Amino acid sequence: MKVFVASLATETNTFSPVPTDRANFLAAFYAPPGRHPATPTLCSAVFPSLRSRASREGFELVEGTATWADPGGLVQRQTYEALRDEILDQLRAALPVNAVVLGLHGAMVAQGYDDCEGDLLARVRALAGPDAVIGATFDPHSHLTPKRVENLDILNAFLEFPHTDFVARAEQVVDLTLRAVRGEIRPVISVFDCRMIDVLPTSQQPMRGFIDSLRALEGQDTVLSVSLIHGFLAGDVPELGARMVVITDNDPERGARLAREKGMDLFALRGATRMTQHGVEEALHLAAARVAAGATRPVVLADTWDNPGGGVAGDGTLILRAMLDAGLNDVGVATIWDPMAVTFCLAAGEGATLTLRFGGKSGPGAGDPIDATVTVLKAVTEAWESFGASRVPLGASSVVRIAGTRVDVILNTNRAQTFDPDIFSGLGIDIAEKKYLVVKSTNHFYAAFQPVADEILYVDAGTHYPSDARRTRYRKLSRPIWPIVEDPHAVEA
Repeated sequence: MKVFVASLATETNTFSPVPTDRANFLAAFYAPPGRHPATPTLCSAVFPSLRSRASREGFELVEGTATWADPGGLVQRQTYEALRDEILDQLRAALPVNAVVLGLHGAMVAQGYDDCEGDLLARVRALAGPDAVIGATFDPHSHLTPKRVENLDILNAFLEFPHTDFVARAEQVVDLTLRAVRGEIRPVISVFDCRMIDVLPTSQQPMRGFIDSLRALEGQDTVLSVSLIHGFLAGDVPELGARMVVITDNDPERGARLAREKGMDLFALRGATRMTQHGVEEALHLAAARVAAGATRPVVLADTWDNPGGGVAGDGTLILRAMLDAGLNDVGVATIWDPMAVTFCLAAGEGATLTLRFGGKSGPGAGDPIDATVTVLKAVTEAWESFGASRVPLGASSVVRIAGTRVDVILNTNRAQTFDPDIFSGLGIDIAEKKYLVVKSTNHFYAAFQPVADEILYVDAGTHYPSDARRTRYRKLSRPIWPIVEDPHAVEA
């Protein structure tokens, strides 16, 4: 048996002012053949899983390129085509193969390509041939297109949001692919269009129970895998929206029935799944009251829409400005993206005091820049944080303390949302000494921060991220979906 593996991934916010080119892939994660680290990344966990299986079972594994760019705006056409063709050339050189396993995200959009993953998979199928087994992992915040399903034998998406199960789901795709190659199963993919788009966190009810019900189906009778594609609010593509996926062992009727049943169960939850969002003023009032009541751990304020993980810049200052104006102290902020400010801090050096302008540079929706006298507490050429078993690079970074306060702000050069408290500790900030933590993340921070937080408040400060489908101007959406249409299942597409 010979298996080829590769990964090409990013999440494209088609409304973002931040373009994505090759430099973004190289800065975030780029591993040529044989250079993938032992640790997984969010979209390339299939690599270490296949290495482990190949070592135990003795099949030949051919590794292609694995690369990921932090979420941003449209991918430059030449960048996508070059990375795609790099992987295709590697596959061509490896032929013939029995299987191809790809680590994908599912929400990549490039100039001239609304469906990058579908384009890649069609070309992989043409090379590998009709008898090769092709499997892929997806992030649930993606767009599932017919082109992808036509060219795949096996797919699954992470079930958890936060995506704490990305390694387990990669291992599942690898296992099903190998079983299919050996003729032990005949996977059939069934898909149901839920015709809705919403935020679906599994860290709270009702989504917690819903995802548990999907997990319970796997392994029952002929059901091999069940996935929910949430969709990605910030992607203006024809296939925007949620889809239920059931893979059965040659049982398409059962798969279609289950996909429809669970898809309509999800539709019944529409509008009831989002985290409670607070405006900035309300959030600061609640946080201050909690501290005044004797909180012994920090209150976490999540800037949900100025989230680099959703493709925006992550340089918003709206919450920080409001906290400074309110006189709140003992604050840690992770992060504000500002490569220029980091350059100044590196040049000044640790311990230096300087007048610094930072944040608020990508556009008016993120607030005005902060002009302040600051002390550079930390300045490093490389920093990182954890995301489960994965390491996320922050690039050159610095920590500045605003004069006359105990407000410490992490500035970074690689846009990255906040995943783990070690983003603070790794740069010398002791969160035990902080009353408030501001994090740029919609919900991925939750799993790691919940154990160390007194309370978590989700804050809708507003930025470039299109968080309300009713108000977003989608130009390419090809069918009615909720909440744009109240009952899209009663309307012809």
